[in-house]
Amino acid sequence: MSLLKQLFLAICLFLVVAFTGSFIAGVESSREQLISQLRSHAQDAATALGLSMTPHVDDPAMIELMVSSIFDSGYFASIRVVRIPSDETIIERRTTLASDQVPSWFVELVDLKPQGGDALIMRGWDQAARVEVLSHPQFALAKLWDSALGSLAWLLLCGLVSAVLGGWLLRTQLRPLDTMVQQAQAITRREFLTLPKVPRTPELKRVVTAMNQMVAKLKTLFAEEAARSEKLRTEAYQDSLTGLANRRQFDIRLANQLVVGEQSADGYLLLLRVNDLGGLNQRLGGQRTDALIGAIGELLTRLLKQPNRADWLASRSRGGEFSLLAPGLGNEDAELLARELHEGLESLRQTAASDCTPVAHMGIAAFRPGEEPAQVIGRADQALAQAQSDPSKPWTRLNDFNSQAGQGLHDWRAWIDNALNKSKLQLYFQPVVECADLNNVLHHKVLARLLDPQGEAIAAGRFLPWIERLGWAARFDLAMLEHSLAHLTQHPQPLALSLSAATLREPDSQARLLDILKKHPQHAELLTLEVDERHLPPAAELEALSKSVRSAGFSLGLQHFGGRFSLIGNLTHLGLAYLKIDGTYIRAIDQESDKRLFIEAIFRATNSIDLPLMAEMVETTGELEALKELGIDGAMGRLIGAPAPWPGS
Repeated sequence: MSLLKQLFLAICLFLVVAFTGSFIAGVESSREQLISQLRSHAQDAATALGLSMTPHVDDPAMIELMVSSIFDSGYFASIRVVRIPSDETIIERRTTLASDQVPSWFVELVDLKPQGGDALIMRGWDQAARVEVLSHPQFALAKLWDSALGSLAWLLLCGLVSAVLGGWLLRTQLRPLDTMVQQAQAITRREFLTLPKVPRTPELKRVVTAMNQMVAKLKTLFAEEAARSEKLRTEAYQDSLTGLANRRQFDIRLANQLVVGEQSADGYLLLLRVNDLGGLNQRLGGQRTDALIGAIGELLTRLLKQPNRADWLASRSRGGEFSLLAPGLGNEDAELLARELHEGLESLRQTAASDCTPVAHMGIAAFRPGEEPAQVIGRADQALAQAQSDPSKPWTRLNDFNSQAGQGLHDWRAWIDNALNKSKLQLYFQPVVECADLNNVLHHKVLARLLDPQGEAIAAGRFLPWIERLGWAARFDLAMLEHSLAHLTQHPQPLALSLSAATLREPDSQARLLDILKKHPQHAELLTLEVDERHLPPAAELEALSKSVRSAGFSLGLQHFGGRFSLIGNLTHLGLAYLKIDGTYIRAIDQESDKRLFIEAIFRATNSIDLPLMAEMVETTGELEALKELGIDGAMGRLIGAPAPWPGS
């Protein structure tokens, strides 16, 4: 039983005892007063009769008339006149009248007896007779009954008002305790809430103040840990001059992109080299040269902020050499990208940032999963060398192959639309297991295959870029959600499903998604929706989405985490189910100490808010052992298990 209920019951018990005692005391006091009044009434009547009968002591008719006249008033139980000393009854009147307004149980409980009085009738100096009068208690009982009812009603009203006011006062005074419970529950959800209003009650004020101080300390410790981790990531993977990724991050990302996997896609690598950097440094000075490099970095950053380019990576290798990794980029789009970059560089030249024409040369080379990184970089270097040798054209594109040859936008539109309309979608599942016990499956990641016109299952890495170009990403998410919920009906085991940037960005898509979730509350504990770190909406929108998903009973997770570590400070308000580290930071973690330091920093930050941490794309036993040593909760990857249809389906 809660403290509020206990205090409320104690108040009610106290009121019952107090009012019961007050009621009994009031009734008893009225009873004694009425007994006294009855006795006085009987004595007064007897005295009056005695005086009235003295002149008529020898006239029985007159005595009877006087007794009858006073007896008929109804206030007497009996009046008797007896002679002295023979005790002969001259006249006697009695009544057995009982009040029907007073319950018999109340009469027995009060036990109000008739009260008597007597007086002498004199004949000269001799005592001739005696008058005996008994007052009837029926009228006193009626009065006492009415008084008791009035007193009871008043006490009940006072008790009810007191109970209501007491309950309201208790609830008001103890409200900070409920808020502190919400604080504690928020901490378990990785949220840090501070009570803005401190109660005036000294005892509660001390408790609330101490709780606020604890929450503020936890929040500060988490922020400090996040800042240290962000600093480590910046030093390890970011170029200090431009803010782009450095060569180490580029090499890791390229190697990861060329691994044959679900999310692997063909694309292009663009290398950009500033023309005559050494000469610029001598002619314009180091400060202006650094400004030019910074401006090129800003140009590349703006390119990455455009729609459907969140998966791209821009980096600065050294000096005036830049690279742009663009998975999912098609042939025609590669030319448009080069032209867009060239126009941006020309605008820099027109502002006198450089005196060279062109400002930089570019080499563009196609790549596909399965190639070696050195092979792709060599092809891009070859394209860059050709561009530098041909002054008529600022860029050269080498397209030795095209994995999508013979397929244009119209072809992809036709068969993807047909596949979605006719539910030619297959679910594949990849296990996510506990690092400490590989037999303990935490959940399965839901992946997709679309059947092409020939019936061949196409991996997501090939068709997802086209779905995004066609603007069907939200439509694809809803189809995946419906298929996943249908799967859960037959196989109720935990699943994780990714959401695209379009679903996070479009309110209508979010509304349809939440509507579907609310219609399937029975699957709430089994399905976690995952959002990509690279596609996150603004903090306020993300927090609103998290609350909506949690209000529907489902959970929200964050995948591909690591590139924007500064976001970790906002995770405390989201109540995430878990965090998945991008495979870029997992590859060869057992061999590269800087990656290990970075993952340790992430683990310390997430562990401080009790947020489970998992690793993506675990490929070797050494990587798994390193993750176990770091205390990572879960892992997924080809070492754990490759994507496959559900067993038995």
